[in-house]
Amino acid sequence: MVEVSAVGVADVPEAKAERGQFPASLKTGPVGEPLLLFYEAMAERLGPMRWWPARTAFEVIVGAILTQNTAWGNVERAITNLRRERLLTPRAIERVPQAKLARLVRPSGYFRQKAKKLKALVRFLRQGYGGSLARMFRTPTEELREKLLRVHGIGPETADSILLYAGGRAVFVVDAYTKRILARHGLASEKTGYEEVRALFEKNLPREVRLWNEYHALIVNVGKNWCRKRAPKCGECPLGEFLSDAQRRALEAGR
Repeated sequence: MVEVSAVGVADVPEAKAERGQFPASLKTGPVGEPLLLFYEAMAERLGPMRWWPARTAFEVIVGAILTQNTAWGNVERAITNLRRERLLTPRAIERVPQAKLARLVRPSGYFRQKAKKLKALVRFLRQGYGGSLARMFRTPTEELREKLLRVHGIGPETADSILLYAGGRAVFVVDAYTKRILARHGLASEKTGYEEVRALFEKNLPREVRLWNEYHALIVNVGKNWCRKRAPKCGECPLGEFLSDAQRRALEAGR
């Protein structure tokens, strides 16, 4: 699989050899500064993520729906099934019987609901934009976001993933990993809502699609491998240096 670029997603920033090598425009505010330091620490340790892996923008959109409540490996199996059946176009998804579509996406879990969501998405695309992604992405970002959120099965995280990764729009994607990391580092509480967390990033970092694309991918990697819900590995985590010894001990002890 290759990184999508057809709808405007460019190469992500390369990891820097040392801290402080990002443009001066990135040095922002009291909240922006720790957010940038987090980014630099993750990028330095992990390198470029080159996410979202897909062959087309539409495949990104399909993946954004299928990845709800499941691991990416399961999504890859479902997408492989769709590719084998030549069903990775809006017209093909709309024409295939919903029962067959559900069978093909079964590896992603909640397969009947996800088949229904895919059908709703392609119907929205046809009715609103004549089936054209290019036409859809000519819609102003906030207007398109509002419309996507009215489509069955598309919530804020899915809509923002579509906008950022398929459309190359400066919209920050928030997920459970993002909230967990911010809460553990004292930048938000566990009860902070989706829109508040999104605003925290969008108001304190420059509106640079490449940065936001890579930042979210790095957060997912750290959340999956170190900042886990249970038994976090703070001592090994790229962000562990930003915790006090007391914070680290408490997290690793499960308190």
